Amino acid sequence: MTALELAGFTVGVTAARRADELGALLERKGATVIHGAALRIVPLPDDAELLAATRGLLDSPVDVVVATTGIGFRGWIEAADGWGLASRLLKVLGSAIVLPRGPKAKGAVRAAGLQEAWSPSSESNAELLQYLLRDGVAGKRVAVQLHGEPLPDFVNTLRAAGAEVVEIPVYRWMPPADTAPLERLLEAVMAGQVDALTFTSAPAAASVLRTATALGRYDELVEALRRKVLVVGVGAITAGPLVAAGVPVVQPARARIGSMARELALELPARATRLRIFSRDMEMRGQAVLVDGELRPVAPAPMAVLRTLVAARGRVVSRQDLLAALPSGGEEHAVETAIGRLRTALGEPRMVCTVVKRGYRLAMEPA
Repeated sequence: MTALELAGFTVGVTAARRADELGALLERKGATVIHGAALRIVPLPDDAELLAATRGLLDSPVDVVVATTGIGFRGWIEAADGWGLASRLLKVLGSAIVLPRGPKAKGAVRAAGLQEAWSPSSESNAELLQYLLRDGVAGKRVAVQLHGEPLPDFVNTLRAAGAEVVEIPVYRWMPPADTAPLERLLEAVMAGQVDALTFTSAPAAASVLRTATALGRYDELVEALRRKVLVVGVGAITAGPLVAAGVPVVQPARARIGSMARELALELPARATRLRIFSRDMEMRGQAVLVDGELRPVAPAPMAVLRTLVAARGRVVSRQDLLAALPSGGEEHAVETAIGRLRTALGEPRMVCTVVKRGYRLAMEPA
């Protein structure tokens, strides 16, 4: 049976909202998923800042309303309904020019009984901002529905152009109440036990970097993300804090959870090392290998030995060098134990050759 696209790979999920959905998508493709939420969401009915911003909008109506996300706009209306303010809010919004950023925001606007004036085909804040500036915002009062993070460039540009901007903070994100799962995920990343790390929001990316800083391991984490781990973000905004830290981020063509899972399922196997060893095809897959298409799990110690042997491409590796590669070190007999377990895991002992008094090598021609 052909192995699933992500079988043998371990993927970290930093999302709070929709983490289960993303995790299920990845697991259906064969991945082992480790969750470590980088954020928590302030419940809308309890959000005093959103309530205050909504009441301020009712007291002083606006000329333009920018809806940046569908779930954020919908949640705002639902929260207002819970506070008994929905009908008044919809009346105020109905008298303004409503500009949704993309199709999901547009759908939420229409579901609320409102009609958009325009929406950018690119689904980008940049194109939306250019539209507002071309139309002129001097002297206008503009409400910007935020979604978990400030939009300083967007808001400050409008203010510089003469607009009075009202920020509506929907779905504010805070650090997780329990940071232990996130810290365990980052430890696994730095230990080489995670093959890909996913992000669905810029605040989550920023929170991961802050957490690493608080642990005193920022440089170590960034180095791992730059060189060892496939980092996948749902879109350009999400990737921002990571790109600023020099971390390359793979992004899907469409900023959607499903698209991100599909992109990851294409990109991660494409990066796998493939070798022909003792007339067998072997593919390295994170915490497992494929041998002639069959998935074979490999424990951490023999996997560390295998990675070292693969890097040597058929050349002899000394016992001392293999010992240094073992996660827990030990005496020289630990290498022999790991080699024995590796041969068992591969299913063909002759794939790993013993070179008397020198060490071990893979049964392939040296590069």
